[in-house]
Amino acid sequence: MSETGEKIFTDEHMTFATRSLFVAGSETTSTTLRCALLFMITHPDVQARVQAEIDLVLGVRAPTMADRENLPYTNAVIHEIQRFSDIIPLNIPHATTTDVELNGFLLPKGTYIIPLLHSVHRDAKQWSTPYEFNPSHFLDENGGFVKRDAFMAFSAGRRACLGESLARTELFIFFTGLLQQFTFKAPNGTPLPDMTPQMGTISSPKPYALCALKR
Repeated sequence: MSETGEKIFTDEHMTFATRSLFVAGSETTSTTLRCALLFMITHPDVQARVQAEIDLVLGVRAPTMADRENLPYTNAVIHEIQRFSDIIPLNIPHATTTDVELNGFLLPKGTYIIPLLHSVHRDAKQWSTPYEFNPSHFLDENGGFVKRDAFMAFSAGRRACLGESLARTELFIFFTGLLQQFTFKAPNGTPLPDMTPQMGTISSPKPYALCALKR
């Protein structure tokens, strides 16, 4: 409630926010997981290292979010999957809340802005190998996880993704649980899947076949 008694967060706002969490969150999370399995197929060395870490820390116990700090390599791989897959390269439109001067140009209040997240995720000044799948982007010299300011998979600025916390939880639990139970590979006698994404509302991998081998 505001100081005047006006109801600021209405039932309509709550309904819209809840719908956004399930609609937008489901599509982006499932697409990121499809990218994750694709990268595990094409990078079996990464998959093996993730599984070794999971086996050492978790054994047969199901993962929880409390385990993330003890699985730095797995966490780094998940972040690199999001950076490299870049499923929302153009983000969604934002708007200036006040007049803003940027590089000598005036952006009046209410100007629509589309942050190009792709340019940040492929910036050679921020990433040592921007066009390669490389989990070490998120690891320090001791193998610990490093949070990077240039990681913008959940948008940029103050109005970031509403479902970021939920998405982070889902990605970690699902990805860790899947690799704990299965090893993924391309079907015998078939070439590795095409890594070229198909563009639409979001950037997603082309359909591909895989085998899930019980560990």
